[in-house]
Amino acid sequence: MMSLLLQRTVALTDDELMLAYAQGDTNAFEALYARHESALLRFVRRLLGQGLVSQAEEVFQDTWMRIIGARHSYTARADAGWRTWAFTIAHHAAMDRLRVSGREKPLELQDDADDPMEWVQAAVDMSHPSSEDVAFWRAAGQQLLDCLDALPAAQRAAFLLHHEDGASVEDLAHRLTLPFETAKSRLRYALQKLRGCMQAYLVVLEAPA
Repeated sequence: MMSLLLQRTVALTDDELMLAYAQGDTNAFEALYARHESALLRFVRRLLGQGLVSQAEEVFQDTWMRIIGARHSYTARADAGWRTWAFTIAHHAAMDRLRVSGREKPLELQDDADDPMEWVQAAVDMSHPSSEDVAFWRAAGQQLLDCLDALPAAQRAAFLLHHEDGASVEDLAHRLTLPFETAKSRLRYALQKLRGCMQAYLVVLEAPA
């Protein structure tokens, strides 16, 4: 049976867990980490791009160290929850690494990296895909990662915050300390470039049934 302590942490919101951790509850931190580990690591990997995928784990750990360091100053906000706050910290950590290491030679995806097929599965009915479908959409997923790599880092960050964390243009402007129109332009340019880069696959999606 689930322990009473585990039941309590599972029932708490992210904000409540962070506030409890700030008061010394290490179980609350462990619950937060387990709840968001996969999403934050995926976000960091994709923001760094394939060229720096080997450094993703280090940046991911740096993100959590920054979260730990900021625990006593954290305050819950009605307009932005803990996840938004944590993704913003991850964004800053990844962008810091991109600024100092952006010229490394690109690498192939590592075996333990996220399956890029996840990025396009939602676009079609993939509950029981044929082998041909799997091959096609896996190639599309890899192409999307390549297209993301080709974006300027600032545009890639805007797209990923929008895609991974559901950030609106207003959220992007606030979190990246940008004027609204600048945030809007970054996201629009990113989407336009990705659409052009992915055109061969989008043609299939948009073809009449």
